[in-house]
Amino acid sequence: MNRKFSHLVLGWLFVSGVPAFAALPAGSVAPPFEATAALAGKEFKYTLSAELKRGPVVVYFYPSAYTNGCNLQAHTFAERADDFAAEGSTIVGVSLDSISRLKEFSADPEFCAGRFPTASDADGSIAKAFGLEVREAEPGKKDTRGAEITHGRAERTTFVITPDGKVNAVIGGLRPAENVAQALAVVAQLAKESAKRY
Repeated sequence: MNRKFSHLVLGWLFVSGVPAFAALPAGSVAPPFEATAALAGKEFKYTLSAELKRGPVVVYFYPSAYTNGCNLQAHTFAERADDFAAEGSTIVGVSLDSISRLKEFSADPEFCAGRFPTASDADGSIAKAFGLEVREAEPGKKDTRGAEITHGRAERTTFVITPDGKVNAVIGGLRPAENVAQALAVVAQLAKESAKRY
């Protein structure tokens, strides 16, 4: 990472207000994980190590499917999925939603639109392994469809992980669309650096 870009990333981390206790810092080894996931409504087993063989992975944690900010973030990632692919990276969303909710969310043309997988971290263990705060379900809280949200939620934080399994950047404390834009800027820079090496 060149000096100017590393200062940019550090600036994002400082301005974002990510709690000091929370996310794994850049340079850490990302926890390997497997999870039941959905893509375009189809259930499958997602493995981070397998995806890292293809290139950098953007792992974005979000509080809950079918809530305003998460709907916007999923929609924005779906709209920009080709841009991420052009930079050699893949995307996976992770939340404490059940796989049945994620099967619907992953296929919904208004949100994930079948453009990237979403993984179920029902017990919050993956989020906790990444150092994220996990909160209990709030009784009576409903989603944008009017259904009660019965699962806990992880804080909205995005990790860009390089093929060597290390966290390259941590993006938190931003609005959903800004979170996506910052993640895309990071993977674009990684692609430029990779091109220079070869």
